[in-house]
Amino acid sequence: MKRIARLGWDVGGAHVKLAAFGQDGRLKAVRIAPCPVWKGEETLAGALRELRAEFEPGVPSAVTMTAEGADLWPDRRSGVIGTAAILMRELAGAPLVLFAGPEGFVPPERAAEHADHIASANWYAAAAVLSHLLPGGILVDIGSTTADLIPFDSGRVTARGFSDAERLASHELVYTGAARTPVMALAHEAPFEGRWLPLMAEHFATTADIHRLTGALAEDADLHPSADGGPKTIEASARRLLRMIGHDFSPPLLPKARALARHLAEAQLARVGRAFDCVASAQENGPELLVGAGVGRFMAARLAERRDLAYLDLADVLTDDPALSRQAADCAPAVAVGLLAAALDAA
Repeated sequence: MKRIARLGWDVGGAHVKLAAFGQDGRLKAVRIAPCPVWKGEETLAGALRELRAEFEPGVPSAVTMTAEGADLWPDRRSGVIGTAAILMRELAGAPLVLFAGPEGFVPPERAAEHADHIASANWYAAAAVLSHLLPGGILVDIGSTTADLIPFDSGRVTARGFSDAERLASHELVYTGAARTPVMALAHEAPFEGRWLPLMAEHFATTADIHRLTGALAEDADLHPSADGGPKTIEASARRLLRMIGHDFSPPLLPKARALARHLAEAQLARVGRAFDCVASAQENGPELLVGAGVGRFMAARLAERRDLAYLDLADVLTDDPALSRQAADCAPAVAVGLLAAALDAA
């Protein structure tokens, strides 16, 4: 591994993402590990430990987080403080700062004072970087679990909300993602064999199964166990999806399972599109550019086409290394927080 000068972290409730930068300021590596924080503090500590061990000691870290929202903690403030304590322990021996959105970076010892701005500020990091690179647009970052729709313009992030509650209300945060969203959250019914069948209110299948059947999901975009703990194959995804409408899988039903997946993928895109239209309607001049990020940015690309907007993949912005560009866009907040910290040091 080349000598590393800085680490950028996005510590989430389901994944930990890490971006490593060299002495020349360029991105050198991107890593991601599944991390179900709701299972306990040691789960988070172990993920941090595993990723950090790959790089030499003493490297400064800049961290943004969403792990505070996991139901391990009684409330978000406690989650920020608890996550900061784990970070201080596992990343000890090197400088460490926490990203607090518009307040910039703060030392972890002051996490309690800045908890409201530290909590779930990862979306702000990516939009802040874009706002200094592009004249304006809307960033649509669709991850495994959520979609962020963030307007930016001429050096400013112009989002109307900041907290999760505010962003949900303004449709700048939508709880739908490319892999972990339960299928039952997408629609009440779906067409199958000439009838509209109700979807069961059970966690039988996820959006990973849908997008695997449509061919849109990258192999490394689904790092958590499937809904039934079974394999992540086309046949297994079809079996899980058909179970949602009370049918058992057989090979002749695979084309119909794919058609069902396409319908539900459209339902998910319609939900993101509805939120996008709301966010766009708040802009003085309608957006001309949509920037896609996250493992589900294939949906952002489709949305841009349907809204007749210019589309820019964040993979073409965050690094000039083609070997890292896809991973950089998948893990945009981790890369962005590293870039912001480096810019602050250089100022």
